[in-house]
Amino acid sequence: MKFETRAIHAGEKPNLKEGGSGDVAKPIHLASTYAREKVDVPTAGYEYSRTDNPTRDALQERLAALENARHGLVFASGLGAETSLFLTLLQNGDHVVAFDDLYGGTRRLMTRIFNERFQVDVSFVDARDAQQVAAAINERTKLVWLETPTNPLLKLCDIKAIAELAHRHPGVVVGVDNTFMSPYFQRPLDLGADIVMHSTTKYLNGHSDSVGGALMMNDSDLYARLKFTQNAAGAILSPFDSYMILRGTKTLAVRMRQHQENALAIARFLEKQSRVNRVIYPGLASHPQYALACAQMSGFGGMLSFELDSDVEGAKRFVEALHYFALAESLGGVESLIELPAVMTHASVPPEERRKIGLADGLIRISAGIEHIDDLIEDLEQAFSKI
Repeated sequence: MKFETRAIHAGEKPNLKEGGSGDVAKPIHLASTYAREKVDVPTAGYEYSRTDNPTRDALQERLAALENARHGLVFASGLGAETSLFLTLLQNGDHVVAFDDLYGGTRRLMTRIFNERFQVDVSFVDARDAQQVAAAINERTKLVWLETPTNPLLKLCDIKAIAELAHRHPGVVVGVDNTFMSPYFQRPLDLGADIVMHSTTKYLNGHSDSVGGALMMNDSDLYARLKFTQNAAGAILSPFDSYMILRGTKTLAVRMRQHQENALAIARFLEKQSRVNRVIYPGLASHPQYALACAQMSGFGGMLSFELDSDVEGAKRFVEALHYFALAESLGGVESLIELPAVMTHASVPPEERRKIGLADGLIRISAGIEHIDDLIEDLEQAFSKI
């Protein structure tokens, strides 16, 4: 099946057997537990919904199919997925190599929880240079953690090159947060990564009404270990949220195409504005890693950032003057969102660390929705007049 077909049919084949209802859409199985006729034989393999649930299973099958993976697991949030992965792979004294430009919540999880409380060392490096990643790996390294593009500076790293270097060290797992691109535009497992992570809250669901996370992988042993953690730690996705994401993925392909079209138009508009110092979008030839974006991804996504020629107060005035761009955290919904990372999504990152990675106080991040582009450009124009 092609991608668009998998996004609709994987995990949701109607049951037309005797006794089946023929549901075209997977029902929401809300039962917390499952009755059985015999003590030692669970009905259809289901015992308790923390362990397995039919609606969640359908979603896990679909997400695995979209990432060209053998296995998929879903969790209560993106950070829940990361926490479950780190609990599975890491213990006291282990070492992680991570991109120095990460989502603030991921960085907080690594530093404030796993480093401070469990003594897992973390080295943050500029993964745009694969050799920096390789140089940071030591005999205690268990995980290389990447975002590409990063949040919010849209830096790229070469997944294939880094995976090849990391896998020279036995036991090192390469994980990639693929939230920004979605599996429609990028598939890290095909490039050599061992595991791919998504905040399903974003593009996979696509409607800003569900929170969740997912991990997809090919290695069956790693899957079994993660499956144990999913059940033992219990950060599971609810049946209702599983249904919501199943529904959302059906339109993923058409949504991603429109997100990209709008993001590129906005980026080109912003490049012409005198009050903008720089525009960061992988689909612009001005992006320093444009060639890698063209080679590694099949599209450029719906996320862009730009640096306003203003202090943080001027940036606040700009974002607060908009009508169609909701001033909100998160991303990937059908509606356009805008935010100031320095005081919103990345407020937990110390100012000196933000400056080190190039995150200016006047940096603004946009999640381009699928509204009519003329309305979005007009809204930006009137906001510029307010500063």
